[in-house]
Amino acid sequence: PVCSMGNSTSRLYSVLAKTLSSGAVSQHQDCLEQLDPARLDPIDPKDLLEECQIVLQKRPPRFQRSFVNLKKNTASNHRPIRVMQWNILAQALGEGKDNFVQCPMEALKWEERKCLILEEILAYKPDILCLQEVDHYFDTFEPLLSRLGYQCTFFPKPWSPCLDVERNNGPDGCALFFLKDRFELINSANIRLTAMKLKTNQVAIAQTLKCHETGRLFCIAVTHLKARTGWERFRSAQGCDLLQNLKNITQGAKIPLIVCGDFNAEPTEEVYREFSNSSLNLNSAYKLLSPDGQSEPPYTTWKIRPSGECRHTLDYIWYSQHALNVNSALGLLTEEQIGPNRLPSFNYPSDHLSLVCDFSFNQDPDRLL
Repeated sequence: PVCSMGNSTSRLYSVLAKTLSSGAVSQHQDCLEQLDPARLDPIDPKDLLEECQIVLQKRPPRFQRSFVNLKKNTASNHRPIRVMQWNILAQALGEGKDNFVQCPMEALKWEERKCLILEEILAYKPDILCLQEVDHYFDTFEPLLSRLGYQCTFFPKPWSPCLDVERNNGPDGCALFFLKDRFELINSANIRLTAMKLKTNQVAIAQTLKCHETGRLFCIAVTHLKARTGWERFRSAQGCDLLQNLKNITQGAKIPLIVCGDFNAEPTEEVYREFSNSSLNLNSAYKLLSPDGQSEPPYTTWKIRPSGECRHTLDYIWYSQHALNVNSALGLLTEEQIGPNRLPSFNYPSDHLSLVCDFSFNQDPDRLL
């Protein structure tokens, strides 16, 4: 089959409408895997944003969030690196398993929800994008984001719960995207996490990148740990395994590190303490929004299920505090913005909030700890 994705001057039905519908994925899978992003015409992000807004014109406007300046009086001689972390909610789970009792099914329609997700990404223009619960990688995110200049990597869960949903779009997993004009890929590792020496269903991607502007190396990782209460020790074991992998990749913290993830763990859990106390000398960037710089946000996910309201802090951006500075962080949505029916909604496409931080390298590259 012919898999045309249109050209950069195209409008609505040539970019968004040609990202394949879920029903067409299986018959186009071979074609999708053969697509060479280098042969696809680039998309102007303004054109794609305009197309998204046309699709979303009947929905309420996107929530407005502001960046909070966290920069200390330390001069930086390079452009900041903007990192975005987001569990975007797998389409199969949103429609088939998650039971968001206050969210109308109409709000979860993929043809519109994908535009809300893209609109959020295009609004914040991350240099590096870390996503969880991606089940439309091959038909939406890889073809579009590669044409926006990103290098794209996907690692699905071995036994994705999406596959239990009728008319699913394949397994969900973690995805990592970085702008090729800013970074060079030095090394990439797909990690299947272990717990108690057993391979688990949770995964991570860790990539060592070289910043073109500074020549500095750093490692970016994305993960999604096991969900649900009762699995705290399991998450702790997964976290230990991930930290050990990252110690090896960063040569024991010689290479600066940023770890993005839905940890499915409140700050009171053991896995959070493991990351806080690791020899990698990590700090959680969103703690810096609190008055004392020591407290996580009150929530990063807020939803209503049949069992009741769920308001938790589960999502984090960890960073090497000896080697990196956090210049700014995107403020969270307020309770008033989220509204009484919580998330997802016609305004917002996921049950998790996106986290966005701007990082700069410490000016003394030899100062480690």
